[in-house]
Amino acid sequence: MKKDPRIDAYIAKSADFAKPILTHFRALVHKTCPDVEETIKWGFPHFDYKNGPMTSIASFKQHCAINFWKAALMKDSGKLIDMAKTEEAMGHLGRITSLKDLPKDTVLIRYIKDAMKLNDQGIKASRKIKPDTKKEIEVPDYFRKALNKNKKAAKTFEEFSNSNKKEYVLWVTEAKTEATRMSRLETAIEWMSEGKIRNWKYLK
Repeated sequence: MKKDPRIDAYIAKSADFAKPILTHFRALVHKTCPDVEETIKWGFPHFDYKNGPMTSIASFKQHCAINFWKAALMKDSGKLIDMAKTEEAMGHLGRITSLKDLPKDTVLIRYIKDAMKLNDQGIKASRKIKPDTKKEIEVPDYFRKALNKNKKAAKTFEEFSNSNKKEYVLWVTEAKTEATRMSRLETAIEWMSEGKIRNWKYLK
């Protein structure tokens, strides 16, 4: 089992209720997909396979979230997307507060195998059918120009979900003064260059 020590640290810092959930799903991923590669993206543990993202886990103050990168293309896409729509902070398996909230292992393994198959086939997720189907946020020219000056920040922003993009854009554009706006923009570019979401400070 190839483990990323950063994910060990992430789980160790998570709330007590979250540790068994994250540990269990992580173990299932490795059992089902021995060639999986662990990494940290945007502050969350991700599991990549065949040079592409496959699934991810996240721990919050009161719940955990599990997401499948290509959920919209999976066999149970309708069910997975419906659960993800319940709240933006929740993943494709809904609000998870204990091991009892997880589907049976046989179901989870089926999901993982389905995700693996999509990566095996080299199928890419289409932006049009991702769970986040809300209208794309309008990015001001000054915001876009600042992004273009920082390749890492621009790459992170483009790979963000619509909700993550929206959080940054609204934070900057809703500033009451020009000075505050520019200060926030500078901070936003710095954080995105480090792969961070807007509210990364609140992640455990």
